Amino acid sequence: MIGFDYGTSNCAVGVMKNNTPELLSLGDHGRYISSTLYAPSRDIIVNWLHNNLALTEQKSFQQQRQAQINKGKNSLRELTLDGYPTELSFGQAALNNYLQEPDEGYYIKSPKSFLGASGLMPQQVDLFEDIVASMMSNIKTLTEESLGRSVDQTVIGRPINFQGMKGEESNQQAIQILTNAAKRVGFKDVEFQFEPVAAGFEYEASLTKETKVLVVDIGGGTTDCSMLLMGPEHAALTDRSNDLLSHSGERVGGNDFDIAFALKGIMPSFGLDSLLKTGKTMPSNSYFQAMAINNISHQTQFYSAENGRFLQQLIRDAEHPELLTRLLTVQQQKLSYRVVNAAEQSKIGLTEQTEQQIDLSDIYEGLSVKLDRDGFTEACHRQLSAIAALMKDAIAQANCQPDVVFVTGGSAKSPMLNTFLQTQFQHTPIVVGDHFGSVTAGLTRWANTIYA
Repeated sequence: MIGFDYGTSNCAVGVMKNNTPELLSLGDHGRYISSTLYAPSRDIIVNWLHNNLALTEQKSFQQQRQAQINKGKNSLRELTLDGYPTELSFGQAALNNYLQEPDEGYYIKSPKSFLGASGLMPQQVDLFEDIVASMMSNIKTLTEESLGRSVDQTVIGRPINFQGMKGEESNQQAIQILTNAAKRVGFKDVEFQFEPVAAGFEYEASLTKETKVLVVDIGGGTTDCSMLLMGPEHAALTDRSNDLLSHSGERVGGNDFDIAFALKGIMPSFGLDSLLKTGKTMPSNSYFQAMAINNISHQTQFYSAENGRFLQQLIRDAEHPELLTRLLTVQQQKLSYRVVNAAEQSKIGLTEQTEQQIDLSDIYEGLSVKLDRDGFTEACHRQLSAIAALMKDAIAQANCQPDVVFVTGGSAKSPMLNTFLQTQFQHTPIVVGDHFGSVTAGLTRWANTIYA
């Protein structure tokens, strides 16, 4: 049995050893593998998955995906004739392959962000299920290689809400995709646990008395809050329903910080907030679409031929056409992920330093942009307000104040987030957990509780 954090930013796996959760090393990736996938062609993902399924699963999968598999075979032949690789890559290798040739192949980061999207066509649901299953298959293989044995029971973490504040239909869609993918790759028993609750289970192991804990999990895709009643007498229970006092969650997390930072910090160098020759402000819609890497419809619109023609017209109408030329380069060479990744790396760098200079000369010769902590805080004002509202909502639902606030999630490493949380809870102790590992450890503890 394993605890499986299929995260928006990273994936991790834990097992119990000597009554303590231990995060596994997943091959060359280490304990955390970035939630990314790269394929030389999107059409071959289904073929890779089919080839990596157990023989008992391949026949039924082929019946369900026959048309897609045939289409993928054509793409495989073309790739082979042209001398291109035909394998999928994951984690850092996927990002490296994308950055080498952004306008070639198919790259996706944080597919978990899309699983609850409304209005998905059946073929899009199939594609996301195949992407998730491919990533899970790779991680399951690495897990079994690390352990030297097979695993078929798992508890997978889930946010309170995958999409929006009250999207139960979206939640069910996402859970169904994750369940189908996990069962497809060989997990016989699949259970889910709220990510903040899992993080709370890990913190609970350190408690010596009953404590009301507000868990704040600021992850890559969502922020989730749970008010939990915890302590030694509660930890051994298999039914914790009476201990879960309240939940709140919204799709606002690290990805949204990166996108906001890219918009406010980088996009002005691409013409955002500049002027047309008429004196009017530059239309901003294309900039939002360009950076919205977690929104399918926005990205589709930005990369459309129609938008390409629109940007060319803006260049002719712009007071500073060279700035708009940079945005057109992003559109033509599919560089949205490249720009947002630059903002993300700067955000990480600002954890240790107050300023970051980023080199974008591969987009436009000599282009360099300076980013700083104050700019990050200003860019993310809306996201911080949303997180504050979620914490207040969880407290109001529980109708009690927390004895302690337990903070986890990769985005919580930011000094700006720490300062923000201190201002929100000036008279309540704040405990910072393992930013990346608390959820995985808690999922592992829960797996041991329900499957033992």
